[in-house]
Amino acid sequence: MARESTKTKVKDEASGLAAKSQSEKARPEKARKEKTRTNDPDRTKANILEVATHEFSEKGLSGARIDEIAERTRTSKRMIYYYFESKEGLYRAVLEDSYRRIRSIEATFDLEHKPPLEALAQHVRFTFDYQLKNTDFIRLVMVENIHKGEHIAQLSKTQQESMAAIDTLRSIVERGIKEGVMRKDLNPIDLHMSISALCFFNVANRHTFSTIFKVDMTSPAATAARRESVADMILRFVAP
Repeated sequence: MARESTKTKVKDEASGLAAKSQSEKARPEKARKEKTRTNDPDRTKANILEVATHEFSEKGLSGARIDEIAERTRTSKRMIYYYFESKEGLYRAVLEDSYRRIRSIEATFDLEHKPPLEALAQHVRFTFDYQLKNTDFIRLVMVENIHKGEHIAQLSKTQQESMAAIDTLRSIVERGIKEGVMRKDLNPIDLHMSISALCFFNVANRHTFSTIFKVDMTSPAATAARRESVADMILRFVAP
């Protein structure tokens, strides 16, 4: 009788463990997301920004849906609002993060110790390559221009960080003028605008341009040739 009782007890314990295991496996996705969010909030916010960047760049501010962003991240709609307050707040955070990334890379370049023309060419090639590889950034800029810069106007830190690119070009131009390899009437902001326009077009207009004129703007050979063409145009533009 005692042996039978012991067998029953072991069986019950095994059943309990199995049920617990099944319960863990069947734990709702929301609960698993909650655990990830609690353990690593910085990672969660980074994941939200990554997914939201693609969502906003593909669908714009009006077309993007917080529900879809939450569905594709390790968090919930409630927590997205906790971190970013609103869809517009998340969009502004995405804008700020996108500009910060390009400016932080630019800040690592040691252009001060290179000849001015070489430094300018490196800056142009980097801009071209970065925009080519980060099409989400290009589309976000286009989206924000549709909104007439309403949201970036609220990002004073982004505006300040962007001025670093102008300061870099100003330094290069001043050295170029001093060495007699650049013309004296160059304006750093105008130069930045010209570089951005040439590099931006290669991504923003490549589908329509390729279709209308029957040219391939996406092959490695085409992009490499265009990259050098843009660099050459800028160097000719600054020549005295």
